[in-house]
Amino acid sequence: MGRPKKRELHEAFDPVLKDLPEAARWREWMGCVEAVIFAAPSPVPREALARLVGSSCNLDDLIADIRDELRARPYELVFVAGGYQLRTKPRFAPAIRAAGGDDLRDAGAPELTPTEILAVTAIAYLQPATRSDLSRLAGREISRDVIGALKRHGLIDGALRAPEPGAPFAYVTTRKFLEVFGLASLRELPDIERLEDEGLLQRPQSDIDLDGAMGILRENDPLFVDAMELGEADEG
Repeated sequence: MGRPKKRELHEAFDPVLKDLPEAARWREWMGCVEAVIFAAPSPVPREALARLVGSSCNLDDLIADIRDELRARPYELVFVAGGYQLRTKPRFAPAIRAAGGDDLRDAGAPELTPTEILAVTAIAYLQPATRSDLSRLAGREISRDVIGALKRHGLIDGALRAPEPGAPFAYVTTRKFLEVFGLASLRELPDIERLEDEGLLQRPQSDIDLDGAMGILRENDPLFVDAMELGEADEG
């Protein structure tokens, strides 16, 4: 007898669980959602979790119950980079590093030099930002080596071209940036209004919703939204 095909395995999964009593159904949904998040290598989008439960299940309440059960555990369920992820609590980071070093997954920020920290912070606030933008903000040259290090860490991407002479690369942060710094979306960057009011940052004019462009949704966003706010405005 051959192995079941992947589609057949999917069809065998019953998210409704109509044969179970209501209380048992809720516990099973909690187990399914937590298992999928546990097994995933990256944050799981809300819409993926919604496929695991019946239409009568309130996913927000289910996630709240999972979080409540994890309060006494050394890890917690967080919404980061547009999805849900199980993460060890910060106070256990020294124990994890002491036990495994490179053998254990470290979801925290990589070791960065002060200049690299300055550059990635500036990109996060100014994006899309060119190397010249970063150098003007820093008051000194931001080298290609700094940009290269941030790209190797997966924190930034240079897929855009700035609309200026020479069309230099304009850098933006990535999903991994949100993940390693524990941000649900770019909207969670702190105090940008205060920094702008004090003249410390001047963002280039852009009509791009960068969270939307990366497919990042807030935890309470609807399941199906237009990722580009500009497109929604045009339709109105």
